[in-house]
Amino acid sequence: MLSAQIFAVIIFVAMFLMIVLDKIERHIVTLGCGLLTLIVVFGICMRNGKAVWDTLALGNFIKSDFWYQVTESESKGINWATIIFIAGMMVMVEGMAKAGFFRWLCMKIAFLVKCRTIPIFITFMLMSAILSMFIDSITVILFLAAVTIELAQLLKFNPVPMILSEIFCANLGGSATMCGDPPNIIVGTSLGFSFFDFLSNTGVCAGICLIFTIIFFYLVFKKELAPKENETIDMSKLPSPSSAITNKKDFIISSVIFGLAVILLVTHSMTHLTVATIGLFIAVITLVTAGKNALELIKKVDYKTVLFFIGLFVVVGGLEETGILEYIADFIGDISGGNAHVMIAIILWVSAVASAFVDNIPFAATMVPVIQSLAVSTGVPIDTLAWTLSIGTDIGGSATPIGASANVVGTSVAAKNGYPVSWGKYCAKLAPATVIVLAISTAYIFMRYL
Repeated sequence: MLSAQIFAVIIFVAMFLMIVLDKIERHIVTLGCGLLTLIVVFGICMRNGKAVWDTLALGNFIKSDFWYQVTESESKGINWATIIFIAGMMVMVEGMAKAGFFRWLCMKIAFLVKCRTIPIFITFMLMSAILSMFIDSITVILFLAAVTIELAQLLKFNPVPMILSEIFCANLGGSATMCGDPPNIIVGTSLGFSFFDFLSNTGVCAGICLIFTIIFFYLVFKKELAPKENETIDMSKLPSPSSAITNKKDFIISSVIFGLAVILLVTHSMTHLTVATIGLFIAVITLVTAGKNALELIKKVDYKTVLFFIGLFVVVGGLEETGILEYIADFIGDISGGNAHVMIAIILWVSAVASAFVDNIPFAATMVPVIQSLAVSTGVPIDTLAWTLSIGTDIGGSATPIGASANVVGTSVAAKNGYPVSWGKYCAKLAPATVIVLAISTAYIFMRYL
């Protein structure tokens, strides 16, 4: 068993290092390490076929509670519910993008505030946070950053402050709901939490933090975004929002499907439909209504991310099956001395610091079994630890340009259009904002749950 534990740790550390170095595509890294886990850890060291079967979790597909769940069931190995849900939402988002939904929304809001820079700055931050509650933050930033640059060139302002603020608000908004950020999907599906559970806990915290975030960024960036004296905006020269709509019928259909997805997610604790069912249903509807364009939407799905998740869950399964995660939980319990306040602070701030430099998805997947063990050994409610982990991983990623996928996408879009963002510029503005939000979150958790 000791040899299995050693190899499980070596494979996990090697996977993390290779993801950070970013020399090999990350889905190849996790799949390769996952295969090593199955062969070396489970096959050669443990000689345990059951561990392989439990980690692959293929039997979940034929279980009724995978699709329709009345009571919470334990999740081990590959979290197929997370994978199916993310893939389904990817299909929906591709349909919305093809119809011009995101570009129309951005231009519409810009016109509603008469294309004035500061109001655009504030409304785009709000839009970034709200959209990221329901749609992957990468998609949100991809379109917001592109439209921001387009408006900046037309209205002659520097788009970098706006893009940085949008990135931060996207990560913050993603922390508010179960489907807003991949770590939340992992936590929610693993521990049986609903969309409303997240909204009424991490969502309240995100809402409070968003107010302070908007004030902070307004004070930091108002001089850079202030309009020049006697400068007037000729809105007749700007492209109209309706020009963004590529196909009116597709636009209406994609908007209805998005609305349906939101309703199903909000009510899934009442309907007992799992996120796997919702993701699959939304994908099928999108493809059926797309008609001859269905194949194009399927091709655009980010399969590399889906494969990344599969490999990741196998590697984490190796740590779980060999008992390594229980040791980590015991270590955190020993350091905190059983003090809930210290334990919460450790989980929140360690999660945040780790997520600032490494991908928060593998970190969250690793920590879920750890907080489960902590809840059993210390008596601290699992939901308190879950909200702490979600907030720490989601918010901490904002601190550096590589901390979250949305950061990489936003700064890349800016750089490609002639607005490079250095590490110094990024961290000088967003690291203080991250610390402020984490401090507010710590106080919120202490006051509400302890």
